[in-house]
Amino acid sequence: MDGEKSSSVVASAALTTIPFVALIALWALLRETGLINPGLLPSPLAVVADFWSGLTHGDLVINILMSVERVLAGLLIGTAAAIPVGFLVGWYRPVRRLIDPLINFFRALPPIALIPLVIVYLGIGEIAKIAILFYASFFAAVIVMYEGMAAISPIYIRVARTLGATDLEIFWRVMVPLTVPHMLVALRVALGVCWATLVAAELVAAQQGLGAMIQNASSFFDLNTIYLGIICIGALALLMDTVLRRLSTRLVSWQDKVGS
Repeated sequence: MDGEKSSSVVASAALTTIPFVALIALWALLRETGLINPGLLPSPLAVVADFWSGLTHGDLVINILMSVERVLAGLLIGTAAAIPVGFLVGWYRPVRRLIDPLINFFRALPPIALIPLVIVYLGIGEIAKIAILFYASFFAAVIVMYEGMAAISPIYIRVARTLGATDLEIFWRVMVPLTVPHMLVALRVALGVCWATLVAAELVAAQQGLGAMIQNASSFFDLNTIYLGIICIGALALLMDTVLRRLSTRLVSWQDKVGS
């Protein structure tokens, strides 16, 4: 049994690693064959060297920590606000009809378009950057939440009412457990949106952070640093999403047992 488990872990790790190895190989091949001007495409080894130099002698660690701190702040505040709003909109249909157009209106606005207003009202400090990430995560999460609630089969509510449950009991004992997977999906979606919005958020006079690092490097046409920043953002987003995915599997494992 242990051998089978170990083989499964190795196979899973290989399947995860192979696409990235292939991508790096294609990157190196495009540069070495001259299909793309080597002056416009840094080599993977050069980016790795810059990564190591940034970890040991530069400020890469500080940039990573600042970006992670901002993403987590925007994510947690945004989803904490989105979950109750999602419950409210999903539970009461009149509220849904009233608020749904408003939510979709603001969801369609790109956060980068709001930067001038954010600077006017909130200044250029950390609050402004977190506010942009909050905006992005809130509207991404609230859509997932109330769509998830709306998709729950009414049979559960009818059965609970037949057994004499009140609306409050139905909400806490039926709806909340059934929406736990949707909460976790909302968190994952909001996480991806936060990382995608990070560079825009750090346009607000950020001196540190991966987005600021990319912007500063673009001013000097430092392609190595630009690639490094992009890879760091993708790697951190993937790492955090993997943690959330495994947490989700543990938290909703009871549903698989009930279904079986």
